[in-house]
This record gives sequence, structure tokens and C-alpha cells, in this order.
Amino acid sequence: MYKLLVVDDEHDVCDFVKTFFKERGFHVFTALNGDEALSITKRERPEMVLLDIKMKGMDGLAILKHIKEFDRTIRIIMISALNDQEKMYEAYKLGAVEYITKPLTLDYLEEAVGKNLKVKL
Repeated sequence: MYKLLVVDDEHDVCDFVKTFFKERGFHVFTALNGDEALSITKRERPEMVLLDIKMKGMDGLAILKHIKEFDRTIRIIMISALNDQEKMYEAYKLGAVEYITKPLTLDYLEEAVGKNLKVKL
């Protein structure tokens, strides 16, 4: 069973994505801020993190950088409402495997997770 961490400062988004991936056999954790995300990541070592960029406090790019400093094997998909080429470039440079802009469909998100974990969902 794959471990997945969903990081978004909107509780409803975390719950919705958690339910979606739990139904597909994932063990899903959620975090509403950067400190919580880093704590869960260090403790649980998820294979995949779905990480929102724009959050209060520590933003997604800072979280990405911290995660990659202690475990480069964790695959991270950045999710943002911003179609910002500079942020996209920085995310890839820091080690993100994908950058998805909102609005996104659950089908596309499922495909991106499956592709990056090399599993058929």
C-alpha cells in the first residue's frame, strides 16, 4: 500500500483528495501547513506528496526544498492555481516530478500519481 501525503491549507481540499485516494487503496495523510507536512513526511516517509504552492506561512516551494534535503526519493507533485513559469521552473529545479495547475480533474490527478509511482490505478 502506497503512502500519500496531501498538503493544502484548505481543509476541504485535503479531505476530498484523501477520500479519493483512500478509495484507490492508498494510505493517505493530510497536512494543513508546512510544519505539519514536514513532521508527517519525516515520520511516515510517503512515496508521494501532493503539495499546494500557495499557503499561509511556509509556501509549497519551501516545503519541497526541506523535504528533498532529507529524502530525495519522495516524489512530489506541485499543485497551483498559478500558471507561473518561474515558479514551475523553480519547482522542477528543486526536485518536483510534476507541476499541475488548477482547476484540475481527479482523473488527471490520478493519472499523474499513477505515472509517477509507475502503477496502474
